[in-house]
Amino acid sequence: MKLIKAVSMTFLLSLSMLANAAPKAELWSIWNRSNESSSEVIDHSLWQQVLDKYLQANHSSGVNRFDYGAVNGEGEELLSDYLDYLQELDPREYSRAEQKAYWINFYNALTIQRMLEAYPVKSILKVGGGLFTWGPWDDALAEVAGEELTLNDIEHRILRPIWNDPRLHFAVNCASIGCPNLQARAFTAENSEQLLALGAKEYLSHKRGAHFDNKGRLVLSKIFEWYGVDFGDSERAIIQALSQYAPDDLAQRMREHRGKVKYEYDWDLNKP
Repeated sequence: MKLIKAVSMTFLLSLSMLANAAPKAELWSIWNRSNESSSEVIDHSLWQQVLDKYLQANHSSGVNRFDYGAVNGEGEELLSDYLDYLQELDPREYSRAEQKAYWINFYNALTIQRMLEAYPVKSILKVGGGLFTWGPWDDALAEVAGEELTLNDIEHRILRPIWNDPRLHFAVNCASIGCPNLQARAFTAENSEQLLALGAKEYLSHKRGAHFDNKGRLVLSKIFEWYGVDFGDSERAIIQALSQYAPDDLAQRMREHRGKVKYEYDWDLNKP
């Protein structure tokens, strides 16, 4: 009985720690190479077909929804073919701009595939992981250039440390209501800047990104607690950085706010 209690307490402590911690950006140096003389373009058309068929953009909730339940054999094959194609490439042979789009789309497509494998499920937290972990982020889901890759590898060892662009948090999607939108267009070298800006604007214009509650408290997404270091070196600096993406009235109120900040996140699946 004591052993069961000890295991339960350890498990609950692990969940508590995970809820308030996030991986640091630590460069996986083998991926820190590009070929800027290359004019080769990576084809994301299969991913675009998946998005066109199953993503419900402009949902009345303000959250783009992926219709997991509607995905049939054809949809699964499209997604599988796309991920096979990406894994046959070595992104280091392409320009940095091509790489950035490659890794963002790769992360999002892998997440969708993993959720489809587990569907029906209420939350990504119920998928993968081990005894004292939750979610699929540390599960090996792909292999590129002979290296096994996890979602955490892509986000925290490749995207964040190489590009140092906080807007990446508005691009990678964790299949949750609380997450920034899965964009309706596949990222490309040509449209990445536009989509990153759009993702930031959409998120900070929606209450799950930032709002003031009826007590006058500023409520922010937990993304800005977990990854605040990417936006600023203090809570004040983070709020100032985020305000540039918010609507004018909200931005002004955020810049003037000197009270406490509350952080929230909705892990429910982003299904219709």
